[in-house]
Amino acid sequence: MQVFKKHTNTNLTLIFFSILLATNVAPAATDLTAQERYAKALAKNHQQETDHAAHANPDKSQDFHGIFYGYLPCNDCDGIKATLSLKQNNNYLLVTQPAKDSSREFYEKGKYSWNEEKHTVILTPRNESSTRHYFIKDEGTLIQLNSDGTKMSEKLEESYSLRRSDTVKGREVHIH
Repeated sequence: MQVFKKHTNTNLTLIFFSILLATNVAPAATDLTAQERYAKALAKNHQQETDHAAHANPDKSQDFHGIFYGYLPCNDCDGIKATLSLKQNNNYLLVTQPAKDSSREFYEKGKYSWNEEKHTVILTPRNESSTRHYFIKDEGTLIQLNSDGTKMSEKLEESYSLRRSDTVKGREVHIH
């Protein structure tokens, strides 16, 4: 009877520890699932906090800025050196200088707007004179349009192009 009791105690002990171990595995698995859900929720929350698309500026003109250089044709001089600076907050500065000995620079300040449908930038000077229109050929090139906003002939486009400073090697324009 003593042996039987000892065997029974050993079996009961094993059964008890098996049940105890089995019940501890279930909460561990539940805890692991809860931790995974928490990690996913935390990652999703962090993604929403760093997702800047929700507060991105729908006005593309805020993203399109830089300094553009060019050498434009002139009827009564050898050409006009032009520097157009499209700044943030839709401000612009256009500096022009006729290619003449000791000619002075002319400054025009104002606001610019972006027409995504027509792929144009419209400059409106502060003094409310006529607007200037530029076609956006690519991110680095603006082509001046006629005063009514229509394109010039293809052979004139190159003569009326301004290129962004990071796409040209230097600012200097040589007059020949």
